Amino acid sequence: MRSIRFVILVLAAAGFCLAQQWEVGGGAGFGVVPGVPVNSSLGSATTGFQSGVAFGGYLGQNLYRRLSGEVHYGFMQSNLRLQSGGTTATFSGQSHVVHYDVLLHTNREDSSAQFFVAAGGGLKIFRGTGQEAAYQPLSQFGYFTKTQTLKPMVDFGGGLKFRLKPRLFFRVEVRDYLTVFPTEIIYPAPGVTFGKMLHDIVPMAGISYQY
Repeated sequence: MRSIRFVILVLAAAGFCLAQQWEVGGGAGFGVVPGVPVNSSLGSATTGFQSGVAFGGYLGQNLYRRLSGEVHYGFMQSNLRLQSGGTTATFSGQSHVVHYDVLLHTNREDSSAQFFVAAGGGLKIFRGTGQEAAYQPLSQFGYFTKTQTLKPMVDFGGGLKFRLKPRLFFRVEVRDYLTVFPTEIIYPAPGVTFGKMLHDIVPMAGISYQY
């Protein structure tokens, strides 16, 4: 009797797993990074990262009727920046994000369009990839470094998914990736402090396939 019950439970679990719908997708967009204030007695300035292209992919699972989970990877071209008055100093850079999100869908699964909100967390890798030089403009505020650092990250956002074919979707969304400012990459000059938090706002559009 116990063996029969065990077989029934295994078959039920297998059926449940097969019933879950998986989704794989990717897209491209543009990252917008608002500057953070530089606190210094030498004048006003801002620092952070320039806007740049972004792209990535994800694997998702529809867990319940209105709830799903997704694992994401994203790449962003993020050149380092210092700005004061009419002077801007830059340095090549990039960032990578890996995160898991929970999505809440506001429409039925079989709808032609689904609105969703998303929130999650993960890690963001910042990399300075330029060539360091003995002299850098605006060095009285900070220094660009050719190094990398890893920061914990939270993200949130939302979007809209359109059904193109029974299993094919077009998706538009926007995410805000929030981290502590990476002072290992843009190092404050003595007596200078930077704003604490960094936002990276990324609108994207892409295609996904459900199976």
